[in-house]
Formats: sequence, C-alpha cells, structure tokens
Amino acid sequence: MTTRSLSFYGLIILLSAAIDQALKLLVEMWMPLHGRIDILPFLSLLHSRNTGVAFSLFSGVGGPWLSLLMIAVIIFMVVLAIRTEPTQLFARLGFALIIGGAFGNLIDRALRGYVVDYVYFHTPVWSFAIFNLADALITIGAALIILEEFFAWRRAKRHGSSG
Repeated sequence: MTTRSLSFYGLIILLSAAIDQALKLLVEMWMPLHGRIDILPFLSLLHSRNTGVAFSLFSGVGGPWLSLLMIAVIIFMVVLAIRTEPTQLFARLGFALIIGGAFGNLIDRALRGYVVDYVYFHTPVWSFAIFNLADALITIGAALIILEEFFAWRRAKRHGSSG
C-alpha cells in the first residue's frame, strides 16, 4: 500500500472509531440503562451493555481475554488489508470499516469493561439483537469484502470462458 492509500484508509478507521465513540458517549450521557426511545414502529434506541462479543456471545468470558481476541482479529484484518491489490477498492474499504468498528468496540471494552449497544430492530413478535455503529460498520465491511470476492469470481469466470 502506498503512503497516500494508507493515510486514506487510516482516516476511515479513525473516523469510524471516533463517530462510534461519540454516539456511545451520547447514549451513556442522555439515556438511562435499559431506557428506550421509539423512533419508528420497528426501530428503537435502547441503551444496553454487552459484556460479550456480537449477539452477546461469550459474555461469561473475562474482559481481558475478549480484548486479546479483538486485538488478534484487528491484527489479522490489518495483515489481510495490506495484502490486497490496489484495484480491490471494495475489499480495502471493507477492511478499514471492520478495523474501525473493532477499534470502537475495543475502546469500550478497555475503558468501560463492556460495549455500549443502542440500535434495536423489532416487531411485536420478533426482535433482533441490540447493536451499535461499530457492529454495523463491521457487518458492512464484511459485505464489501464478500462483494469484492464475488466480482473477482465473475471476472475470473468471464476470462476463463472466453479463452
């Protein structure tokens, strides 16, 4: 990666983590724990604390172990991102969003001992896990990487069948 592209993706990582932290701070300052604000019939803000990882998995595992796991994931994502080709823009953006989201949640875990969650999709008969911007960024990032792989597969298939 060039210095310019490293700077660009580094900025995305920093902005992702900073915006995530700002939103979590607002939730903690202005909403009581378990407080709920209905925005749409299927969307609410619900102040929650997650001591685990995504969907509260491993919530019984100690915070330091989860932090080490997150650091390992971040390092792995950085290595994969550095190995991407300059033409793999979706993948590079995806890795930056994943790393930024992971940093946002790692900051929570290090400073608070838990991750602040607040986005709640639900219906009268169904509800989705409560999550935050960092989780959404990680999901979007993963989708972008998968999209990049799909495009690469299509290009390879097209070139393989025309030769």
